[in-house]
Amino acid sequence: MNGSGRGIEWAKGDAYEPYVGRWSRLVAHRFLDWLAMPRNLRWLDVGCGTGALSQTVLDLASPAEVRGVDPSEGYVAYVRAHVENGRARFDVGDAMALPYGSGYFDVVVSGLVLNFVPEPATALSEMVRVTKSGGVVAAYVWDYTNGMQIIRHFWEAAAMLDESASELDEGRSFPLCEPEPLGKLFQDAGLERIETRAIDVPAVFRDFEDYWVPFLGGQGPAPGYAMSLGEEDRAELRELIRRRLSIGPDGSIHLVARAWAVRGRV
Repeated sequence: MNGSGRGIEWAKGDAYEPYVGRWSRLVAHRFLDWLAMPRNLRWLDVGCGTGALSQTVLDLASPAEVRGVDPSEGYVAYVRAHVENGRARFDVGDAMALPYGSGYFDVVVSGLVLNFVPEPATALSEMVRVTKSGGVVAAYVWDYTNGMQIIRHFWEAAAMLDESASELDEGRSFPLCEPEPLGKLFQDAGLERIETRAIDVPAVFRDFEDYWVPFLGGQGPAPGYAMSLGEEDRAELRELIRRRLSIGPDGSIHLVARAWAVRGRV
């Protein structure tokens, strides 16, 4: 069994939403509860993707303004079509060279993005640059090493069938999926009053197909790997994962999706 896919595609909002978008919205809600920011602030969402975090800011934080930026034209087109609010604007742009003036925003956030930025330290320095003095910079990433069970089950099964699959496992390839490196990244950026915390949300699937089908969308390392396989190998992987999951009498699957969050003051 061999998967040749090595690229990471993040461009199709309709494929991302059923894969992890639905769980990222739950994390975004708890993330904002933790930040507990006052009303009428200017927010920037770096790597806004399909708008899960931006929409949650609009719904819960009563912002004066929300800007979102993402390098994917496909994601920006999606979020512009799905987040309709006069206080929000979305731009195509690079996290490592943000197209905004220094010290403009009160709060700069990034959800599930820093692991995928080629130079996260550069991206964080840009986030700090565009935040006003005394403002907040915060982010969260999936706990790929353990707590993001949706993806953990996939890679454990894949590695049993194909040793090379381990090379793509986010738990091995992404150093920023644990609290210690996240905290150090923020410390090295000169931020103060740094805090980290785990955010756990339930990930409940109505049946195995609800779990498996999103891996066929090709968005991200695990779906990209799944779609790089031939039909027989993909069917073998599917069956192995199904056998390893705990499935309830009603067919439902109850997992946990854990993210690590970090925040600091400029």
